[in-house]
Amino acid sequence: MTKQKSTLIIVTAGVILTTYLIFCGMISPEVASRDLYESLNTTDFKTLVWSDEFNGEGTIDKEKWFQQTKLPPGGSWWGGLVQHYTNREGNAHLKDGHLKLVAKKEELNDQGETKQYTSARLNSKFAFTYGRVEVRAKLPAGVGTWPAIWMLNKNINEDGAYWEKKGFGEVNWPNCGEMDIMEHWGKNPNYISSAVHNGSSYGYKVKNLGGQNVDSVSSKFHVYSIDWSAEQLIFSVDGVPHFKYQPSDKNRDTWPYDSDYYILLNIAIESDIDPAFVESAMEVDYIRIYQ
Repeated sequence: MTKQKSTLIIVTAGVILTTYLIFCGMISPEVASRDLYESLNTTDFKTLVWSDEFNGEGTIDKEKWFQQTKLPPGGSWWGGLVQHYTNREGNAHLKDGHLKLVAKKEELNDQGETKQYTSARLNSKFAFTYGRVEVRAKLPAGVGTWPAIWMLNKNINEDGAYWEKKGFGEVNWPNCGEMDIMEHWGKNPNYISSAVHNGSSYGYKVKNLGGQNVDSVSSKFHVYSIDWSAEQLIFSVDGVPHFKYQPSDKNRDTWPYDSDYYILLNIAIESDIDPAFVESAMEVDYIRIYQ
């Protein structure tokens, strides 16, 4: 029997058994989707190569993270955002075994610009090509909040980013590539979105995206993940996939995902922020990267 036929028989048997267990009420569809996904996941990303468990209290690990604060040209972050990112401990710190990124309503004058909200934007000082990223997090709440767990090519031309300061920065966005592991808009609570931006699909016109509804993202921890190989990108929450990117034609526009990327964590504040908003945090239990 060939390997392909053997694999097909195993997969078919798994689907039949899974369907039967759901029908009998022995497992939920969500658990079934997760287990089936894990059984079909053929990537070999099992060696932990980098992590932050966010143990301790107070200051974040500066050996692992850079706090990006420099405003883009024009004095505001792209997309009409209204916050300052700071390097203050009040906006990013460790507490109770978690990283806390805190968005606050407070006036701050920085770089010649006065804004009414502050937050944090972290760049990882680790970059890699291919692997699995797992981030266990609880998200902020409130209309106008926009937390994200995402990845950028370390060669992005972005003044003020960590890797640009290290001598990189030759490719403009979106051609450099972007992978959004998790985005959550407070005005659409409990809907988790993932997307890829590149020369063929980007910004408000992005067409390569997917998502799923997830229970209580602002009161419960969930694991947000990406499996990134030379063939495809798979985005999941708690092991349940919701978006796969696998262009049939991998070229400079569709597939810039073959070189080193780094992780970003941030909470942006949109211009339609609820006037009653005062403060909310994204809490991160851990980040783990496997190859």
